Amino acid sequence: MTAMKTLKFLIRKEFLQIRRNAFLPRLIIIFPIMMMCVMPWVMNMEVKNVIVDVVDNDRSTRSQQLVHSIEASNYFIFNGQMPTYQDALNDIEMSRADIVVVIPQHYSRDLTQGKQPQVLIAANAVNGTKGAMGSAYLTQIVTANAMANISSIQSRVSTLFLYNKGMNFKVFMIPALLAIVLMLMCGFLPTLNIVGEKEAGTIEQINVTPVPKWAFILAKLIPYWMIALFVIVVCLLLSWLIYGITCQGPLWLVFLLAMVLALFWSSFGLIISNYSDTMQQAIFVMWFFVVLMLLLSGLFTPTRSMPDWAYATTYVNPMHYFVDAIRTVFVRGGGLGSIAHQVLALLGISSVMAIWAVKSYKKNS
Repeated sequence: MTAMKTLKFLIRKEFLQIRRNAFLPRLIIIFPIMMMCVMPWVMNMEVKNVIVDVVDNDRSTRSQQLVHSIEASNYFIFNGQMPTYQDALNDIEMSRADIVVVIPQHYSRDLTQGKQPQVLIAANAVNGTKGAMGSAYLTQIVTANAMANISSIQSRVSTLFLYNKGMNFKVFMIPALLAIVLMLMCGFLPTLNIVGEKEAGTIEQINVTPVPKWAFILAKLIPYWMIALFVIVVCLLLSWLIYGITCQGPLWLVFLLAMVLALFWSSFGLIISNYSDTMQQAIFVMWFFVVLMLLLSGLFTPTRSMPDWAYATTYVNPMHYFVDAIRTVFVRGGGLGSIAHQVLALLGISSVMAIWAVKSYKKNS
């Protein structure tokens, strides 16, 4: 029997095992659907519903304009006007408010005279993101109110968004969800494959056959590459049907990046399963690396904001290259020239992992 015929029968065996499993087919279909239908609404970095207390010590028409501007903002929940700063702080300590705005005396007079009155913004920093973003939004409102008496020529600010012009956060997060779905589907499933055969005892039947190691590992990888293609198609269709969001760049680049990342995670999963004796051990080791690569990839926070030692890890993190490349193609509409560096890095890392997966499999014939 030739090696290609052997590979064909091994791939058929893998698909039969997946089909006969009562849980895996449902997971492969339901998981990407749930991720695309639910997570774009949840994974939103915009800060809204910030509860604000206002202390107006000026009680002028101009100060009340500022109060009404805060009240009308979609980002804040106006909790009312407090008589003193201490009363407002008590609301923060009792978790009834997130930010306090204190308008000083003579606020309107100072603005009329061209002075710059100091408006106090005190934020609860227990939730650092909420406090920082809420303070930034309030600063913009206060600044706009203070500049209202300046001529329109001087105060006009024009902003031009080159990409994602509607500032729709879902456009930014859908490529990230593609990375997460591929990582979980093509990472954990191959990890549990060989370990599951070890625990069931069926791996011994393969070990006594003349099947080459490369054919055995390739038969383990190919089904998950096909699953990756299916998952990407489902995610892109749902993105278009539900949110009206489509890829701005060449669609074939999305599939190219997905297949290279699937090669890495499926190879990496097989490496872990080759070195693991039990399913529990494989799951914990895989989860350890998944969390590290995900948090250090720049998917949620900019990598340039990391310390130098943490940023250095991005050079060997395939998730960083994938997230950077997929956002360039999906959001900015970049071509192959824009992501050539990321594609080559992904190919290099994935090839090393694929070779390692073959070499690490110990076949006792």
